[in-house]
Amino acid sequence: MKNAHIKTALPGPKARALLDRDAECVSPSYPRDYPFVMSHGKGAQVWDVDGNRFLDFAAGIAVCSTGHSHPHVVQAIKDAADQFLHISSDYWHERQVQLAERMNAISPMREPVMSFFAQSGTESVEGALKLARYVTGRGRFIGFLGGFHGRTMGSLAFTSSKYTQQKGFFPAMAGVTHVPYPNNYRPLLAGADQGAAVLSYIEDVLFQSNVPASEVAGILVEPIQGEGGYLVPPDGFLAGLRALCDRHGILLIFDEVQSGIGRTGKMFACEHWGVAPDIMTLAKGLGSGLPIGLVVAKKSIMQKWKRGAHGNTYGGNPLCCAAALATLDLVQSQLRANAATVGDYFLQALRALQQRHAVIGEVRGKGLMIGMELVTDRDTRTPARQLCDALITRAYHNGLILLSCGQSTVRFMPPLMITTADVDEAIVMLEASLVEVIAEANPKRQTA
Repeated sequence: MKNAHIKTALPGPKARALLDRDAECVSPSYPRDYPFVMSHGKGAQVWDVDGNRFLDFAAGIAVCSTGHSHPHVVQAIKDAADQFLHISSDYWHERQVQLAERMNAISPMREPVMSFFAQSGTESVEGALKLARYVTGRGRFIGFLGGFHGRTMGSLAFTSSKYTQQKGFFPAMAGVTHVPYPNNYRPLLAGADQGAAVLSYIEDVLFQSNVPASEVAGILVEPIQGEGGYLVPPDGFLAGLRALCDRHGILLIFDEVQSGIGRTGKMFACEHWGVAPDIMTLAKGLGSGLPIGLVVAKKSIMQKWKRGAHGNTYGGNPLCCAAALATLDLVQSQLRANAATVGDYFLQALRALQQRHAVIGEVRGKGLMIGMELVTDRDTRTPARQLCDALITRAYHNGLILLSCGQSTVRFMPPLMITTADVDEAIVMLEASLVEVIAEANPKRQTA
């Protein structure tokens, strides 16, 4: 595919020079997919250091919710920087209190909440785990296969989207038992409704034979699973988890780090099913690119923490709080609705693409959190891992920034301000890239 916005063979000379410098002094542990070296961005467009323009449908892994360098967010950061850059969480400042008040107003808990401030998703998860143990006096947890909750030692104990994230770090935090995340497209348990099957497994198998329910502090779950494949759970699953937790005095913890802040067309993904957690973790899109995370919990729970039970140095940083407040202004006033409208348009476009290409097994998602699963055969649903990897790389060379998830799923998480015109452009580049990689994989293969 010839793209007028790609001016040099990728990576270009300036990019290659920076990659060489990076190789000498930056940790090799980062899971980088292709050599994109960013210069600047505006909205849903980004440019590399060689002047090549790309359409960004990854948004810094769902972080740049308002688009790159939204002027409202940038101005809020500048105004905060003019006043002061930091005050530790031992003290108070206006923007931190404002953000906590805002979360109290918009949370899905249906009762007063309190917030603990952090810098990232993994730190937010760590805080939620500590809070659950502190409040319940229990030590065990239940997590889900395919989940991603971070890479620090507590959150890592739950992370199971790829074994490479765990390999070499055993033992992580003890006491975590994993169960399947319900996936009707790739069922692991018997039954047409995988949500009901998983709930039955927890209640009738796990609690009866291996894990005493009375020792479980919390169940940590993504309302829509991210790294595991952008999986949307069956209707009734989250409500079933809520009822199960209530029966056994277990805290229900929703990890909304990737799915929250308007990403799915609702402020929080759990609102699609009307289910309220006890504790919720936020990060990524909350700060439009600045590092901020929150543990949001029912006031009746968080107020049980005593002085010194948990804290940090950078939590509630004034610049990050300013960015988050500006982000919430934009998401609440316009971008949440845009994510719902454009997301529906995008889903329809991808499903039309699915009709033209037999390698697309399923398209799923809500709002602008969408997954397109690639298969070698629609009947067997065999994951097309190599094809997925090749497509992600080819799309980059054709001017479209994407990431994968799950076994063979292309995930789409563009800024929430994208337009239908952006979607149309992305579909053209995506289909051209797909045709190219299919032809390279098997020149005789025909699309359906």
